[in-house]
Amino acid sequence: MVYFSQSRPLSTHERPDHDVIIVGAGFMGIYLAYRMKTANLSATIYEAGGGVGGTWYWNRYPGAACDIESLEYSYSFSSELEQEWTWSRRFPPQKEIEDYLNHVTDRFGLRDMMHFNTRIQAARYDEREKLWRVALSNGQDVTARFVVFAVGELSEPSPVTIAGVERFAGRVLHTFGWPEEEVCFRGKRVAVIGTGSSAIQIIPEIASDAESLTVFQRTPNFSIPVNDQPMDPDFEREVKDSIQSLRRIERNSNTGVDLKMATLEHTSEGATDDEIEAEFERRYEAGGLYLMSSYTDIMTNEDINEKLAEFVRRRIREKVKDPELARLLTPTGYPFGAKRPCADRNYFETFNRDNVHLVDLKSDPIEEITPEGIRTSKSLHEFDIIVFATGFDAVTGAIGKIDIQGRSGRQLKDHWAQGPRTVFGFMSNGFPNMFMANIAHCPYDTYNTIRGVEFTGEWISDMIEHMRREIFVSVEPTADAEDDFTRLVSEIAEGTLLVKADSWYLGANVPGKPRVALSWFGGFRSYRAKVQDAVRDGYSGFHFEDA
Repeated sequence: MVYFSQSRPLSTHERPDHDVIIVGAGFMGIYLAYRMKTANLSATIYEAGGGVGGTWYWNRYPGAACDIESLEYSYSFSSELEQEWTWSRRFPPQKEIEDYLNHVTDRFGLRDMMHFNTRIQAARYDEREKLWRVALSNGQDVTARFVVFAVGELSEPSPVTIAGVERFAGRVLHTFGWPEEEVCFRGKRVAVIGTGSSAIQIIPEIASDAESLTVFQRTPNFSIPVNDQPMDPDFEREVKDSIQSLRRIERNSNTGVDLKMATLEHTSEGATDDEIEAEFERRYEAGGLYLMSSYTDIMTNEDINEKLAEFVRRRIREKVKDPELARLLTPTGYPFGAKRPCADRNYFETFNRDNVHLVDLKSDPIEEITPEGIRTSKSLHEFDIIVFATGFDAVTGAIGKIDIQGRSGRQLKDHWAQGPRTVFGFMSNGFPNMFMANIAHCPYDTYNTIRGVEFTGEWISDMIEHMRREIFVSVEPTADAEDDFTRLVSEIAEGTLLVKADSWYLGANVPGKPRVALSWFGGFRSYRAKVQDAVRDGYSGFHFEDA
């Protein structure tokens, strides 16, 4: 397919349209725009959605909310911003996060840099001109010295592969790309396919309205009650009065969260069963995902992991009245945390309602979708609405849809055919001046994403400033450095319990996708140390080309 027009000159003195093109206007893209603006760089953002927010723009389904506390799931780059914005709840709902990001965009004058409803179709590195040529969905071509892909790791939904979807006579919805207008479930027969994080959030919301709700479950999920509540103004004021201390703790911890429950800095070795139970109980009552940071060996020690898994299973069985239903809803066969744990608002209790039903797809698989509803091996279920909450082609899905061509015609999709190959998740060999922000090989699946956004954004902007100062025209990682880091990502994952489940962490939820570690699972501190060591060593592992 031809993406680029031939009208642009190819002289060796061509001046690019922009210093930097940023792809995506979520937390990462917004922060990068701020950094580029303060550095007096010409930058522009192209965003496929109709507004800012990234995942919080696309995932606007009922019940959508964050499982990290509001005061931590927010930027730290501006003390004035930290003080002036107030949150309504302990855990922020989708709409409030979207409002927050719109406020940040306008407060720092970034909206003029943004182009919405515009997709990047292709990006090609011009070796002679030392710039990137980018083809947009509106038919335009633009150029930039640098391109940054901030498309997110959970921004491409898994393909729906069930036969007959197009024949269904009712309404088909996906949790990703949910309609902006309100969807009425009152009096409707509704199906939800999936029991991942999105499903766990939306199911209680639908159940409270629908005539009937049938949940189609393939694999039950571990989920912890979020214990959300309205924000206590006195508590918020107290936190803001010492916010810099909190930020230092966040940046120096492996999880990046510390507001209600400090991350333990030791393993479970030597702890008695009573002490372990008490620690789990304390963190469970705190709500959210604090259980994950109870001991440092939760994801490497099978014994302590199984104790935690059984602790959560007991809580599930206590909530679900029907013993057989409780059995079906209780996750077994994989470690706690090997699939991303969820945080819920009365998810398991919802199955005690008379209008809620569960279909176990392991014993009664879906055969097809008919005009009337969903046919399984045992029966036909009739519905008015089918909601797909079937997850994401995570990490590599969104960037993989863009035709990216680097040096000597190298295609990124070919370079990553057996899984992502990067140095620090920031760059790939053969793709000069192309940065990736919070996509593959980063530790942010197990770390506060916003602290990760700031760490990555600082590295990218510092690298560009370094190149301006030293008058370099291009940078890319060496092949040896890429081999070494990609191998290290895999070796670290193999030393954890994450490999004992077929999860999106490994790309195992998408048929045909290579089963490899997509992220760094060695903890944020070790990752940060490697990045900082390379910077102190003059950006070792990276090759620079002089002007």
